[in-house]
Amino acid sequence: GQVRYSVAEEAKAGTVVGRLAQDLGLEAGEAEARRLRLVAQGRRASVEVSGASGALLVSSRLDREELCGKSAPCALRLEVLLERPLRVFHVELEVTDINDNAPIFPAARKNLSIAESSLPGSRFPLEGASDADIGANAQITYTLSPSEHFRIEEENSNSRSKSLFLVLTKSLDRERIPVHRLLLTASDGGRPSLTGTMELVISVLDANDNAPQFNQSVYNVHLSEDAIQGTLVAQMNATDLDEGTNRDVKYEIDTIVPPSASDLFSIDANSGEIRLMGALDFEVVNLYDVNVKATDKGTPPLSGHCKVVLEVLDVNDNAPEVRVTSLSVPVPEDASLGTVVALLSVSDRDSGENGRVRCWVWPASPFGLEATFAGSYSLVLREALDRERVSEYEVEVRAEDGGAPALRASRGLRVPVSDVNDNAPAFAQAVYTVLARENNAAGAELARLWARDPDEAGNGRVSYSLWEGGVGGGGAAASSWSSWSGGVGGGWRAASSYVSVDAESGRLWALQPLDYEELQVLQFEVRAVDAGEPPLCGNATVQLFVLDENDNAPALLPPAGSAPEAGAVAAEAAAAAGSGSVSGTLWAWAAWGAPAGQVVAKIRAVDADSGYNAWLRYELWEPRGKGPFRVGLYSGEVSTARALDEADGPRQRLLIVVRDHGEPARSATATLSVSLVEAAEAALAAAAGSSSSLSRAALGVEIGPGAASATTNVWLVVAICAVSSLFLLAVVLYGASRW
Repeated sequence: GQVRYSVAEEAKAGTVVGRLAQDLGLEAGEAEARRLRLVAQGRRASVEVSGASGALLVSSRLDREELCGKSAPCALRLEVLLERPLRVFHVELEVTDINDNAPIFPAARKNLSIAESSLPGSRFPLEGASDADIGANAQITYTLSPSEHFRIEEENSNSRSKSLFLVLTKSLDRERIPVHRLLLTASDGGRPSLTGTMELVISVLDANDNAPQFNQSVYNVHLSEDAIQGTLVAQMNATDLDEGTNRDVKYEIDTIVPPSASDLFSIDANSGEIRLMGALDFEVVNLYDVNVKATDKGTPPLSGHCKVVLEVLDVNDNAPEVRVTSLSVPVPEDASLGTVVALLSVSDRDSGENGRVRCWVWPASPFGLEATFAGSYSLVLREALDRERVSEYEVEVRAEDGGAPALRASRGLRVPVSDVNDNAPAFAQAVYTVLARENNAAGAELARLWARDPDEAGNGRVSYSLWEGGVGGGGAAASSWSSWSGGVGGGWRAASSYVSVDAESGRLWALQPLDYEELQVLQFEVRAVDAGEPPLCGNATVQLFVLDENDNAPALLPPAGSAPEAGAVAAEAAAAAGSGSVSGTLWAWAAWGAPAGQVVAKIRAVDADSGYNAWLRYELWEPRGKGPFRVGLYSGEVSTARALDEADGPRQRLLIVVRDHGEPARSATATLSVSLVEAAEAALAAAAGSSSSLSRAALGVEIGPGAASATTNVWLVVAICAVSSLFLLAVVLYGASRW
């Protein structure tokens, strides 16, 4: 809205111009609470807003002539800011004129030379007085001290100014009165009236009684302000009816209004050509009065006078000016649409279409311009901000006038966007697959997790923590989804007992050496929390796969039976196998004449490792060469390589090595003592210990052990293939997460 007030110039400081807060509809005390204040407009406004009462007061001397010159009315356009919320009001303050300036003549004394032969009615131009006031206070009337020879006459020409003449009313007589001294008084129209005076010293010249006469008294000239130096302004022409030297005329510029333009024009004394000697500026002075005098060469010389009224025409030589009167930055990224970011003032010193300005903002989004008053604009928010997408805007306010060609100006604004906590930390992956070899060192780094938060400062500072999970014994998860283990051991253990995450770097490290035989897979969650208010968080699942190493040697199992014939030294063999390298002795019986391929015994062993590390092979270490017995490479079955005969002796001692496929390989040895007996003795031994599978084998009964061995071999191969496939899949997933 707009409020208009009026105040007389020279009002005392503290004078109340208007109750601004009340006129703006504010409650008592609201003006001070919302910081009602004026916005600086580039020049001193001489008024202020009272913080307590909200009234508009005169703060310093108001001089209408200093503020507006001769312009009328003298209106000051003020902008008033009101905060919470930010609003802009426009106040137009008209400063009215009082009669505080007396008329002033350009000189306190004026010397005139008038020939005594001058006829009554002759007129002599005088430079009038000027009054800085306006209106009636600047209406000047002239009076001349009493004289029987002269009077004052004013004439309204077709120019913008009045012409003042000293008129001869009675013939002069130099011999009686050679010099006339008169007082010219100028009175303005104020109440009370103020006056100024100038002394006229009139010297009466003898003889040459014809003065030069111009062909016209006023020359009206129009010249563009971009006219170059040397341009012809006007051609003067004056004639003198006298003869001889009395008719030779020379021209000179008598006076120029305003006086500051005395060097702007020159006249050729002989030809009367007036030329431009400097640059014109419509915005500084748009009207010149050049008084020209033509003087003859008589004795005494006589003069004729005329006036050249030069009106300067405007050209579009001033670009618009864009000024920022208020700037509220940074702008929060959650600022509402319509938020005022800056206040701007746009002006053009040219006039007419040349001074009509069009404004816009570039780029067109997310800000726009709203016109609030003539030449005043607000830069407002039109689209939502996102600091993570654009953290700072370089805005350019552009202005273009209506001239031809148009002139343009621009003003750049830097508008930073302040952050709010509107983004939660986000991990690069929802699920991290981590591969770790068992027997790692405590404190070893397993992986680095990283969550990105595009906010800044505390809003983007991320800390990491382990979201507690756990593993239980027996190969089953003890904490629903959070983690599981394929190992052995009783009791539920928290995931934090195995691993920890650095709060600042996100480094995942082991708290203790991992044991594949105890823990194969550990699944848990890592949480990333920012330092915003309120804090936001994000989660990621970590699947930790423990990779097996060949840290367990094969272990021999007791024979599949408890008969003394088959397992008399089983305890000894098992104790020896526990070390992984010391052999034990097993006993078996075989009948002479047993055919080739007859299973005599079966060596059984297991490896606590997995995959290739648990894949066992059996080798007959002694005797080497073509002995009567052989061992299945992967089954561990000891069978006859050929038919047995008495030449093979009563007993065969076999040394069998059980070796895994690890790197390096680990092994165990077993000693098998095979007694060769008659078929009848073998039958008696079988009857004594029918539960022993080795005895049945020795008697050639292929019912139980053969079928059991085949089934065991099949399941062992299936288990090895399954574990190998799981290992390869874990390696592929780990490589994909790193790429």
